[in-house]
Amino acid sequence: MITLGIDMGSNTVKAVALKDGRDILAARVEKTGHDLDAITQQVVDTVLSEAGIARAAVAHVIATGYGRVSCTLADADVSEITCHARGAHFQIPEARTVIDIGGQDSKVITLADNGRALDFVMNDKCAAGTGRFLEVMSQALGVPLNEFADFSRRSSEAIQISNTCTVFAESEVIGLIARKQSREDIIAGLHASIARRVFALSNRLRVENAVALTGGVAKNGGVKDAIEKVSGRALLVPPRPQVNGALGAALIAFDRASK
Repeated sequence: MITLGIDMGSNTVKAVALKDGRDILAARVEKTGHDLDAITQQVVDTVLSEAGIARAAVAHVIATGYGRVSCTLADADVSEITCHARGAHFQIPEARTVIDIGGQDSKVITLADNGRALDFVMNDKCAAGTGRFLEVMSQALGVPLNEFADFSRRSSEAIQISNTCTVFAESEVIGLIARKQSREDIIAGLHASIARRVFALSNRLRVENAVALTGGVAKNGGVKDAIEKVSGRALLVPPRPQVNGALGAALIAFDRASK
């Protein structure tokens, strides 16, 4: 049985094609544009093509993410909290807490033994400490995002970033560059700033080990290092952190189709 999960996020659209609730056949991530429906259709078409599947062969489609309600390709929509919990449990069965840092929000979810979400807290009022925050800083510093971890690990002393607002933090970083501060120390400071925000968010819940780190920002090892340092907890990054929500949606689609 083939099922499909679509995660229509604020920054990217993700899709996962799943076979029999076990095997990931294909997955895709694309940046959102001015036409979210067109991008979603493109991502779904690409995933089905890579998996060698006709649309008619898909048994059920679940959409999640902020654009889920308007997704015309889905049979139903499910909250991102439920989908992220399910996806994390599939990828890391021992996980009991999920820290997800996406394009425009951060969330912490506690899980039951079966992967059901028990409780969660979410920061969706500000882009500070999210993927968009890092993208803005990448442009200001002239350092590709995929090099941020290496830069921060070469830092001799992380610079304190006092502003939490993305706009003000960008101005602060530009000022630090003008004063000839090293990019390594600035990036280490940015990672530390994100870690403090995530740690403060997680303190609103009872965090249980093991802790999984998901979302696109989980691919940045410097952020992982910083969160581990401030929290004193080891973090587990699943094989596919960025498509975790879409994977959870595909798993839920399999459950529903099986019934």
